[in-house]
Amino acid sequence: MEASFEELRPRAFAIAYRMLGSVSEAEDVVQEALLRLHREGERVESPRAFLSTVVTRLAIDQLRSARARRETYVGEWLPEPLLADPEGDPARQAEVADTLSLAFLMLLEKLSPEQRAVFLLREVFDYPYDRIAEIVDKSEANVRQLAVRARRHIDEGRVRFEASREQRERLADRFFAAVQEGDMPALEALLAEDVELHGDGGGKVPALARALFGRSRVARTLRNWARVAPRIGGVALRRTDVNGQPGAMLLDRDERVVSVMALDIADGQIQGIRSIVNPDKLGHLGEVSDVAALTRGDA
Repeated sequence: MEASFEELRPRAFAIAYRMLGSVSEAEDVVQEALLRLHREGERVESPRAFLSTVVTRLAIDQLRSARARRETYVGEWLPEPLLADPEGDPARQAEVADTLSLAFLMLLEKLSPEQRAVFLLREVFDYPYDRIAEIVDKSEANVRQLAVRARRHIDEGRVRFEASREQRERLADRFFAAVQEGDMPALEALLAEDVELHGDGGGKVPALARALFGRSRVARTLRNWARVAPRIGGVALRRTDVNGQPGAMLLDRDERVVSVMALDIADGQIQGIRSIVNPDKLGHLGEVSDVAALTRGDA
């Protein structure tokens, strides 16, 4: 049974993470669902269907309580980053990348918990409407209405990413090189005129109080961030995919995680940048740096 649990876990986590935007909360939901499946034992005809139902319902409940907590969150809330595809299948990486992106997960935040569940189960995981109705305990007609409303909200704000992975990677390499070198002309040339810069420190470490917009303003902010690095003993940049999109992990001199940055790239330019420095959202990636101590020079 343990082997079958491990086979079931990736899909369950994929649903839970997209629902919650939190690695730790998704793992807790999946673990609880697996425990319930274990207790039910042979009475469950379809473990996969059972797990999808329980994970979705638990995630809906979790979202309802999370919304109240996020109202008091310090600064802008961003999802916890993933550096790998939770499905664990490289062949599906391109197919699912846009439904993992931080930009997409932020769009999902505008939906009600039920809309979010219906949209994901239908549009991402291709469940039939009658099955979704069973999972969320609503009529099929109601589910179809929720799907239409959710799809409308998502389509209005959905980011259209650069089609070519190679183009995205080349542009991202040029971007991070320009940031490290403080090359303002090169940096501005890569940014869209209405580029967005988002940061999440959660009140734990210094971060943007609110999102910044506009090429010049964002470029100056990025240059100022780069100038801080030498003062804290240097920061190494490791290129990686973040939620299926080009990004980087910033490490201190002891290779502890300082932050994670993800890029939204479309039309040959960088449309959005999201930087996560809240240490509570980085612990699953490795040992986290003490940014406050680095800034003081005693770490």
